[in-house]
Amino acid sequence: MLHTNNPIIKHKAGLLNLAEELQNISKACKIMGVRETFYRYQELVETNGLEALINQDRRVANFKNR
Repeated sequence: MLHTNNPIIKHKAGLLNLAEELQNISKACKIMGVRETFYRYQELVETNGLEALINQDRRVANFKNR
């Protein structure tokens, strides 16, 4: 069971907790309205911990106009 007060990752941790509680990943994803991201979240938590669920910005900064 994952516990967090961070509002950014609360939804993602809730999905993982619900799947664990129901013992059914498909049903948990349908309830939470998520499709293909469950396994990505699960892998991030297993490798880097709960803080890895914070959104990572993939864009490269554009400093041309500054």
